[in-house]
Amino acid sequence: MRLLLISDTHIPGRGRRIPEPLWGEVDAADVVVHAGDWVGVDLLDELAARARRLIGVVGNNDGAALRARLPEVATAELDGVRLAVVHETGAAAGRERRCAVRFPETDVLVFGHSHIPWDSVADSGLRLLNPGSPTDRRRQPTHTWMTARIDAGQLHDVVLHHLEREQ
Repeated sequence: MRLLLISDTHIPGRGRRIPEPLWGEVDAADVVVHAGDWVGVDLLDELAARARRLIGVVGNNDGAALRARLPEVATAELDGVRLAVVHETGAAAGRERRCAVRFPETDVLVFGHSHIPWDSVADSGLRLLNPGSPTDRRRQPTHTWMTARIDAGQLHDVVLHHLEREQ
């Protein structure tokens, strides 16, 4: 099972559109995960129509229309991997410990908010992933997203992808 992890697209607003290379990843993915801050409902509709399966959550910049359609926390079991998605996890210091307590029955937590890519593992074994942003890099050198693969109940091949500039 191939995953695409994205967050903080901010379309329309800081992001104008999804970069073309990312649409290729959407088409290749079995599951697309969006960790919030969509900003406009049009991208939700586009991804829902194009993705084989979409798992998304609302972010702090998302208005009433998105809040009506998306949860604050989403969970799913994907080929034996227990996934949770949330927009915010708080400060970087102590993140692994806090998230392990908050999500004790979770193998992989995907989050956003900071626009800063993150890949770490808590003492409990919880894997924390933040794909950054494909459209609003803020102070990061590149726009980013992640892909991963799930096989036989295990997460494999987590890759952070970089796009030097929006296309």
